[in-house]
Order: sequence, then C-alpha cells, then structure tokens
Amino acid sequence: MLEVRYLGAPNIYHSGRDSVPDPVARTIGDNYRMHVTAKADYAVRAVVELASSEQGVPRKVDDLARAQGIPVSFLENILTQLRSSGIVRSQRGPEGGYWLAKPADEVSLAQVIRAVEGPLVGVRGQRPEEITYTGTAESLQQVWIALRANLRMVLEQVTVEQVAQGRLPQEVVALTRQEEAWQTR
Repeated sequence: MLEVRYLGAPNIYHSGRDSVPDPVARTIGDNYRMHVTAKADYAVRAVVELASSEQGVPRKVDDLARAQGIPVSFLENILTQLRSSGIVRSQRGPEGGYWLAKPADEVSLAQVIRAVEGPLVGVRGQRPEEITYTGTAESLQQVWIALRANLRMVLEQVTVEQVAQGRLPQEVVALTRQEEAWQTR
C-alpha cells in the first residue's frame, strides 16, 4: 500500500492497521509523504523479471532473487501472494519455478501492488471513502480520493510488459520530464 503520512497525529506512523511511533517524525511544516514499501517494489521487480523470461518457462526463486537483488525468503512469500492472486503460476520439482499466469501486457502495476499490499491508498488503515471528517477538515476526504485517482491513473495504465521493455506510456514519461517531479520536498 502506498502510505500517506497523516500529520494530524505527529510522531505516529500509520501503516496498514497498525500505528507505531515514527522514528523519523515529520514536523507540521513538512509535506505529506508517499511510501512504496519494499514488498511492493520487490513484487513489481519480480513480475517484470518474469515478463522478460521465455513465455511459460519456469524461473527458479534463486534466479529471480539474484537477478533483482531481492532476499530469497522475502521473495518466496511475495511469489506465494502473487500466485494466490493469479498473477503468477508455479510448478514444483527440479524443472519447477514461477512464470506469469497471463501475458505481461494484461498485468498492470496496480494489480501487482494490490496483490501484495491491498488497496493502493489507505489513510490510517482505512480506504478514503470510509473516512469522514467534520468541520474545517470536511473536504480532506476528497483530497485522499483525488490522490488515489491519480495513483490509479499511472499504476493501472502501466503494464508489466511496458516496464520490462522500457516502453512506458507517453503520459507517464511526460510526467517524468517535469522538473518538479524530480525534486524532493
């Protein structure tokens, strides 16, 4: 899940259902921060690596892990989730391994991330449409929903095949050409 750091409760980091003290707390003047987890990043990289493999030929976990620099034990758990979601298939035995369950051009990055993390955007462990605010913060729900819509606009449009082949949609490439996109704030 891409996380939104909620500044209404300083020093608390909201991730999924749990709230834990944030070791790198933001001050009120800082921007909200989005965070792509290692799990989501590894899942996307593993699926992209599988997309570059010969169709239907299984790849060993060790091979995938080495190719992308992913810890084997972490990758095994991720591949199990991807298999449960129907994104990859597996075969046991000496000739076994993992391969994509459907063509890479039919798998979006959003599908991969949802398979391992759940919904794309959560606020304090809830979906934006489930949260209500009162008073002056009432319109904040719309901000979270707009954020989710923008994430979907990119992540649902980009396929695993496009990443594997380095041919991203023009709209996505255009976003990366904006100088502001490369600036950390």
